[in-house]
Amino acid sequence: MTEQTTIKGHRGIGESVTGIALVAEDNFSARYDLDRVNGVFSRPAHALFGENYVGRILVLNTAKGGVATSWMLREMKSRGMAPAALLLNISNPIMAQGAAFAGLCFMDRFDGDITSFVRTGDRVAVDPEAGRVTVMR
Repeated sequence: MTEQTTIKGHRGIGESVTGIALVAEDNFSARYDLDRVNGVFSRPAHALFGENYVGRILVLNTAKGGVATSWMLREMKSRGMAPAALLLNISNPIMAQGAAFAGLCFMDRFDGDITSFVRTGDRVAVDPEAGRVTVMR
């Protein structure tokens, strides 16, 4: 039997996607946290250090980083080395702009802490236009 939970958030951007979640209560920087060539989290202090993020639904606390995020996300997407979606409790305009520039599914500002609703390994359907995330266990 599959259990489903739906979480509402702010209307997001990008196409709807379904995938497997990779979750941490840590923050996120495309520039400082990722090895964009090998597709893994590379900052030793990050909770997801060594984990492969390619094609996963990344669920993290908040955005950090600057303008390099936009071109980094787009470059990752163009090489097939991007996450399937990015879900953050709190974002910033630069991360939203980067996701839009890359054509990446992106949402933030949920009804509760998204990192506590979703667990690593959950199957997650993200509908950014509706502002809805469905978690299937």
